Amino acid sequence: MKVLYKLNDAGFDAYIVGGGVRDLLVNLVPKDFDIATNASPEQVAKVFRNSRLIGRRFRIVHVHFGREIIEVSTFRAQASQSTKVEGNSLARNVKHLDSAHNQSGMLLRDNVYGTIEEDALRRDFTVNALYYTVQGFTVHDFCHGLEDIHNRTLRIIGDPEQRYREDPVRILRAIRLACKLNFSIEKNTEAPIKACANLLESIPPARLFDEFIKLFFNGNSLQTFHMLNSYGVFSVLFPPLQKLIDFSDS
Repeated sequence: MKVLYKLNDAGFDAYIVGGGVRDLLVNLVPKDFDIATNASPEQVAKVFRNSRLIGRRFRIVHVHFGREIIEVSTFRAQASQSTKVEGNSLARNVKHLDSAHNQSGMLLRDNVYGTIEEDALRRDFTVNALYYTVQGFTVHDFCHGLEDIHNRTLRIIGDPEQRYREDPVRILRAIRLACKLNFSIEKNTEAPIKACANLLESIPPARLFDEFIKLFFNGNSLQTFHMLNSYGVFSVLFPPLQKLIDFSDS
């Protein structure tokens, strides 16, 4: 709340976004809070002396309060929308536009800044595209995330296969969130998962390890395992173990 109020006082818009809002709405205790703003990372760093700029793929700011870290990111647009950024109100604050994909479509860098509406559309799932502001104490919903929470449905934003190719880790997030929230995965969201599972082989081991910790230490490890197995994802992550499981089943 201190970060929200301080950014507002400095003349910027700022919102709690993502899992913090989602978990409160489904009566869970958020593990952390992320903030999105129309201030550039450099401007955020100027507002908070207790902050540090980090990242290359996604340039963000960590604001430190003792051992607690509040992650602050600038509103982003899809890379293909970079030509539109010049015309929005944030353009005068943007000093660096930087985006790149590899040949398979995976996003390598994503530092193309945009509006809150564009930022919502580039988030992974509708339930993560909810923005809470202290200006009126309201939740802004741009992708029907509140409706999906009501229906207990996990739905990816945009074309599912393209979004998985941009970042294959979204496959793991879909499974983890569905198990954590006890939501069903919307049919178009789940359709490409098996075909895209092998894309996870291109993810660095360190990042996969972080996701593994989230998958199996969230209190729903057995359900998560079964879902990973049913979508053919477990065999991509742990080929030797999958062979052992198949042998045991036979």
